[in-house]
Amino acid sequence: MGITCEVGDVAPPFDLQIDPENRVSLKNFLGKKLVLYFYPKDDTSGCTAEAIAFNGLRKDFDKAGTAILGVSPDSVKSHAKFKAKHGLDLELAADEDKAMLEAYGVWVEKSMYGRKYMGVERSTFLIGPDGRIARVWRKVKVPGHAEEALAAARAL
Repeated sequence: MGITCEVGDVAPPFDLQIDPENRVSLKNFLGKKLVLYFYPKDDTSGCTAEAIAFNGLRKDFDKAGTAILGVSPDSVKSHAKFKAKHGLDLELAADEDKAMLEAYGVWVEKSMYGRKYMGVERSTFLIGPDGRIARVWRKVKVPGHAEEALAAARAL
């Protein structure tokens, strides 16, 4: 059994590249709410739909005092192409060494067509202004998820 992060736990710290000049860390969000969503791969159908859904609600998340950060093992360059292609105005962090994915317990063994491999379990964490995990969604189904995360952020 790997690491799991549960409601009430202190969110694991992170420090990741978001573009060639800038990094983002958990410290940037202390005192604010953060929707931290983990997704498997840039520019795949489910990941694109999820990013577009969060991006479309960005102003509503802003009004709720909540930042959004997407994380995948893709590179900063891949994120930049993904954002440009789909007109995304979200911060996407690159966790190429998978340290953050492992710290949050979302780098897991998966299986497809009987083949086992390691990959990202689509998951979202709502982190409160105190740096503690307020809500966890694992094995996320994309339709309606961004709206559910927004409702939870408003309620926090």
